[in-house]
Amino acid sequence: MNTDKPEVRVAILDLYDGVANEGMRGFRDILDRYRVQHNLDLSYHIFDVRRKGQVPDTSFDVYISSGGPGSPLDSEGTEWEKKYFRLIDKLEAHNKSDDLQKKHVFFVCHSFQLMCRKYALGDINLRRSPSFGILPVHLTEAGSNEGVFEGLTDPFYTVDSRSWQVINPNRERFKELGMEVLALEKERPYVDLPRAIMAIRFNEYFFATQFHPEADAYGIKNMLLREDKKDEVINEHGENKYKEMLERLDDPDKIASTQKTIIPNFLDEAILRYQEQYSNLS
Repeated sequence: MNTDKPEVRVAILDLYDGVANEGMRGFRDILDRYRVQHNLDLSYHIFDVRRKGQVPDTSFDVYISSGGPGSPLDSEGTEWEKKYFRLIDKLEAHNKSDDLQKKHVFFVCHSFQLMCRKYALGDINLRRSPSFGILPVHLTEAGSNEGVFEGLTDPFYTVDSRSWQVINPNRERFKELGMEVLALEKERPYVDLPRAIMAIRFNEYFFATQFHPEADAYGIKNMLLREDKKDEVINEHGENKYKEMLERLDDPDKIASTQKTIIPNFLDEAILRYQEQYSNLS
């Protein structure tokens, strides 16, 4: 381990409420790979936010906030959510201070939806039917110039798994807060419904996706091959959709590319930039 580099501490905020998932393993795998690739003294700690009310302090360098089940509206006013938003407020205040080491946060799916409610960025509602699959995500003009998406095609493919959505962006709020819509869900010319917002840059340090960039082919394939999940997907979406998902999982240009690109690019911004500053000060 290179002891010349500062220790990097990552807080993973688990919003799965005890529900079995592939997301947490995906985050751990990405961080483990990143640690080795960059020869870092990197550690991470998991906080069970919804089930146990665990919330980290502001001493961590990077924060990753997960997806999770259920409504992003029903938790309003709960104790765990108050703690969660207090942390976000503290991190925002820290980032506006003169401290050189800013706090970078990546929000995924359920966390994305909570933050959109916090900032009043659009309508949050239940989809007509759940979105589930390896689906294309289209970049906006701002998204095509976004460093976190560098190296991806347009559209790129990712795991989309949600019953809720954020639609109809409030343009005035985005402009007022200096936020940008970076990606939209797949084009559906035959469906007269608004397309969900799929990625937002809240500010220089806060980034969010409504899809799952941590998902990998191994985990999703294992899940889909379970008889209960196979039956669930076929009953909900049909056998053709199920076969299409398995085929797309084997394509290295789809979710494998997304998993190796988005969160690592975010970590480059969050970690390598600070380490450059640290070495300049040393």
